[in-house]
Parts: sequence; C-alpha cells; structure tokens
Amino acid sequence: MGLYVKTPIVLAFFFYLFVVLLIGIIAYKKTKDISDYILGGRRLGALVAALSAGASDMSGWLLLGLPGLVYKEGLRGLWLVLGLLIGIYLNWKLVAERLRLFSIKFGNSITIPEYLENRFSDSSGILRCISALFILFFFTIYTSSGLVAGGKLFSSIFGLPYFYSMLFGALAIVSYTFLGGFLAVSWTDAFQAMLMLMALLIVPIFAYKSIGGNYELGVCANFFNPFLDESGNNYTILSIISLMAWGLGYFGQPHILARFMATKSTHDIKKATVIGVSWSFLAMSGAVLAGIAGAFYFKHTLQDAERVFILLVQSLFPQLIAGVCLAGILAAIMSTADSQLLVSASALTEDFYRAILRPNANQKELVIMGRATVLLISLVAIFLAKDPNSKVLDMVAYAWAGFGAGFGPVILLSLFWQKMNKAGAIAGILTGSFMVIIWRNLSGGIFDLYEIIPGFLASLCCAIVFSLLKR
Repeated sequence: MGLYVKTPIVLAFFFYLFVVLLIGIIAYKKTKDISDYILGGRRLGALVAALSAGASDMSGWLLLGLPGLVYKEGLRGLWLVLGLLIGIYLNWKLVAERLRLFSIKFGNSITIPEYLENRFSDSSGILRCISALFILFFFTIYTSSGLVAGGKLFSSIFGLPYFYSMLFGALAIVSYTFLGGFLAVSWTDAFQAMLMLMALLIVPIFAYKSIGGNYELGVCANFFNPFLDESGNNYTILSIISLMAWGLGYFGQPHILARFMATKSTHDIKKATVIGVSWSFLAMSGAVLAGIAGAFYFKHTLQDAERVFILLVQSLFPQLIAGVCLAGILAAIMSTADSQLLVSASALTEDFYRAILRPNANQKELVIMGRATVLLISLVAIFLAKDPNSKVLDMVAYAWAGFGAGFGPVILLSLFWQKMNKAGAIAGILTGSFMVIIWRNLSGGIFDLYEIIPGFLASLCCAIVFSLLKR
C-alpha cells in the first residue's frame, strides 16, 4: 500500500532524472576536447549563464538550510539573505566581465588556478598547485554537503536508510556530469533553476492558504523581529555581521566564477546580471516564506528543522504535484554538486595531470582523465557524507568561507590592482585558507564570528603586503 501511494512521486522523480540524463547525453556528443569538458567552449548565453550560476550557487541549502534557519530562528535569517543578495550583485557587476576578458587575455585560461598562474607569470607552477589543492580540499567538503542533502531527501520521501538514499543521489549526479561535463552541468542547472524557483514560489502560497486564519506560532513573540533572539535579548552585532558576511564569499567561488569565464560575450554578461540577481531575489524570498509558513504549520514541533520544506510539500500536495516540488529540492542539490565535482575534476586533470605529470597529453586522454577524476572525487565525498547527523548549512558554511577568504581577495586584486604579483597571490591564498581552518576550530567570544571575515581580511592584507615587498 505504501509503495502504491508513493508511485506518483517515484514517477515524477524518474521523469526528472531521465530529463537530466538526456541532457547529459546530448552534451556528451558536443564535448570534443578538454576546453569543452571543463568550460563548455565559452559559449553560454545570458539566460543559461545566469540561471546555472544561480542554481550552482544555491545548492540544497536554499530548500533545506535556509527554510530550516528561518523556521528555527525567525526573521533573523534575513540578515543572511541581505548579505547574499549584495554579494551576488557585486560579483556580477565587478568580477564577471573583467574575469571573462582577463581569462582569455592571459593564456586563454580555462580554470582558476591556470588563470592565476598566467596572470602572474608563474613559471614554477607553485601558485597553480596551491590553488588546485585548496580547491580540492574545500570542494570535497562542499560536494559531500550536497550528498548529505540528497540522503535526507530520499530517506524522508521513500523511507530508505540514509546511506542508501545518499548513494542513489550521488549516482544520479555523477551520471550526467561524467558524460557531458560543463555543458551538461550548465544546461541541467538552467533547467533545475526554473524547477527550484517554481517549487519555492508555489509551496509558501499553498501553505498560507492551508493555514487560513490560524496564525498562532506557538513560539516566542520575537520570531518576526530580526533584532531580537528567542529570549528577547538584542541580536548581537557579531551575529548580524557574521550572517551578512556570507556575501563576501561570492568573489572566490570557482564554480560560479567558471560561469563568468564561459559566457559567450561581455554583452551577454550585462543581460545575465539582471537575470541572475532577479532569480536569486525571488528564490531566496520563497525560501524565507517557506520557513515562516513551516513555523505556522508545524508550530515548531520538528526535530530536524532542515526537513521543513520537504514535510510541507508532503503535507500540502497530492502525490504527483508533491513529486514535482520535491524534484525541485533534488534539482537544488544536484545543480551545485555537479558543478563542484566538475571544478574539482578540472583541478586534478588540468592543474595537476596535464600541467605537471603529462604536459603533452592529447585532448582525448585529458577528457578521459576528467571523467575518471569525477568518479574519484565522488567516492571521497560519499565517504565524508556517510554521517546522517551532518548539518547541510554547517558544511556549506565551512567550504564557502574557505573559498571566499582564500580566493576572493586574490581574484579581486588580480582584476583591479596592477601591482599585484605572484608572491601576493600565494600569500593571500595560504593565509586566507589557513585562517578559516584555524578559526573554525576555535569558539567563544570573538571566535564566534564567522570565519570568512578574519580569513578575508587576513588574505587581503597579506596579498597587498607581499606584493609590495616583492615588487
């Protein structure tokens, strides 16, 4: 009987998976060399570039982590949304066009480590290796957060054990990334962005209709006050700054920067800016409203706040519609995990294998190596994601801070400061990354500040100082 009830959801999910796999097969036929596999031959239009950048940015935290944060802590989560929207706008406005032009000007670079090596004329390969190592480290954590979100989704819907649910999600993501590379990832991300947005706009509307006039929260009256915590105390400046500081992370996210580099023209970037910022605003607004609706609907009775969107969908809709909305969650998870897998694979293939081990490798060999590294990194991420108690937002926060602090200042200075050099770039990446790792393991007082802030500032200062010392 239980299987029969869930049959429409199963059908919706498998139809969705069939579509993304079909896209992967089409992209496979268009992938001729390593540039196609890693950067899609720089032929993304404005719509695909904007939607795929947004989808790869938001990940499972948009439909699990953010509604869960609002459900648990109320409108204090708006500080996070505000910081992210500012960061998204500035990233498109300041970085996108310049990075596309610079990545072509400096050796037609197709990865961030290669761009940094060419930009600062580093013949030693040290800068490229350091960049690739930290990309692999933080992206493996980031990818595992997506697998955790997938495990929670499938176990909630189908009642499967968490580990097998997580494996099924990993298999779905790896299949089309393995086949089609960057084109498959970007096209599926654009499709998934529309599916995510539809789910985020529909669910709050139906939730509020279902609640009717029953607006008793059963929680503290401070839920709607972004300046007060649950006890009625003022929300600390440290907490507000920490949430808004998420916006700093955008300048250093390789999977988002890759969309800028792959856009067809600078004219497309201008149009993509409007599309990308608008999509992000609508999507995050829907996630916040879903969290508020969940607080009304469940009256804070959920043990795992990150399941609030899933449970709303299951409670509000017939099985077939629920399947489509839940596929939106899977889309959010897959749209980021696939990008992270691909950037990690490019770091291994292009920045280690070709740059160091096999400089004369042909294009076919490099594409095969790229697909093999997708499988390898997936296995490591699966191992890290095997704990069902992992929190998606916590894992994303760690990796996000690592990229934002380690690469953000270096990317910005490489685009806007002519005196920046190799010494400054190496110092900035090392200082920012290690500051995040160290700060993450400290707590209490000033150490409760989100680690991206000290990491970003330390990276910026060291990059400037070492560049001036080594002029």
